[in-house]
Amino acid sequence: MLLLAACAGPSPTPAVAPPVVQPPAAATTPSADGPVPGAMGDVAGRNERVLVYLPRDGDTLAGVAKRFLGSADRAWQIADANDQRWQLAGGQPLVVPLGDGSALGVTADGAQAVTILCYHRFGPGSAKMVVAAPQFEAQLEWLARNHYQVLRLGDMAGFLAGKKPLPQRSVVITIDDGYESVYHHAFPLLKRYGFPATLFVYTDFIGSRDGLSWAQLQELAESGLVDIQAHSKSHRNLIEQAANETDDTYRQNIETELQLPRALIQHRLGAMGIQVHHFAYPFGDANEVVLDAMQREQYELGVTVIPGGNAFFAHPLMLRRTMIYGDHTLDDFKARLQVRRHALWP
Repeated sequence: MLLLAACAGPSPTPAVAPPVVQPPAAATTPSADGPVPGAMGDVAGRNERVLVYLPRDGDTLAGVAKRFLGSADRAWQIADANDQRWQLAGGQPLVVPLGDGSALGVTADGAQAVTILCYHRFGPGSAKMVVAAPQFEAQLEWLARNHYQVLRLGDMAGFLAGKKPLPQRSVVITIDDGYESVYHHAFPLLKRYGFPATLFVYTDFIGSRDGLSWAQLQELAESGLVDIQAHSKSHRNLIEQAANETDDTYRQNIETELQLPRALIQHRLGAMGIQVHHFAYPFGDANEVVLDAMQREQYELGVTVIPGGNAFFAHPLMLRRTMIYGDHTLDDFKARLQVRRHALWP
């Protein structure tokens, strides 16, 4: 609450301080007539927080990020500071933030939000939960073409703790249950676009009916793109206490639903680097008993199926997720991507 009150104050701190024009650290001494020549373009001015760079024809955002920020993977930080300008033109100034930026993504008009998408099945069929492969590919292609950064779910932990800034256009892909259609239809497309995803499996389903096998899960994990996490043991609705369950038995059964899948997944896939820290509630439901058990078991993140974006103040164990269905058009998909939450305060 104190943080929100501070954000609502009358004098918000600017996101980027105006650059102080001064010579960069270089062997060449600038003349009074123009900027300092660089190995690529020209540095027009800088301070400890930001520099202004004048690109040359042929420069790329990734190249500029590697030169000044140490990694081409940080190109999104430069794009965010320049109103999502990804194409560079020679001589057109480019702001390069030298710090990590705001870890909270807060500005005077609202806060950054990260959409977590939720899928279930892929391939042919008319059922609502089934997303056709061409439909899924069109969604991935649109994300790539519009410079969305597809993150790992684990990246949310640092953001929610106020320690890690995320790209303005951030999205997370999650898939529930563990149908083998993930392996046959979604996995090839994730590999084609290089997008990571989190797969939540309930362990009673593995190797049965049309569920993924352990061999398929191992291949998914070995790819480095698919993180296998827990979706309970049996997929029971965790907030429903059965008629034959006493209060104590109910609590013990909830503990089993959280403990057993973690132990089994880590036993079978731990050699691939899989560690279970995240949990998807069956049917998206959690109550006080479930949340208490989540804390005792030290789960880091828990996800629901309540739609919407997640700002910095989202509860780590009750994160929102947005369902994507087979009857959604591409426009429906785009409308469900929330990158900011506005008017959070007067």
